[in-house]
Amino acid sequence: MIRSRIIMAFSSKLGSLLRQNGSTSMISSMLNSLRCMSTSSKKLFIGGLSYGTDDQTLKEAFSEFGNVTEARVIVDRETGRSRGFGFVNFAEDEAANNALSAMDGQELHGRNIRVSYANERPSGPRSFGGNGGGFRGDRGGFGGESGF
Repeated sequence: MIRSRIIMAFSSKLGSLLRQNGSTSMISSMLNSLRCMSTSSKKLFIGGLSYGTDDQTLKEAFSEFGNVTEARVIVDRETGRSRGFGFVNFAEDEAANNALSAMDGQELHGRNIRVSYANERPSGPRSFGGNGGGFRGDRGGFGGESGF
């Protein structure tokens, strides 16, 4: 697990550095290979989805690579509109690896999608904002400079 995270961090940093110098197609292929070697994941993150893509059409698009156990487009709670990303779970690691290699950067419903391994969200309490939780974001409290 730790080795996998180190390799993923290294490949991410390497990708950032190499992208600054061009050669993105070769870099993308190299990074996908590194991810495949270091990761044993059946869950993929799909970004850049068309707002017209729903759970069923996402599942259909990825089913050619193996048994899709779940495909879910994330929607806004208030509007019900797609947020432009989703997740696809496969029964087999190899199917997820093949789907990532084949679909990353490809067009789906008029948009070029980004496919990567999904990062598991850490367990524990979630933070709703990064400013200390106050209503006045720039001051960190509920009112004036003193914070309350």
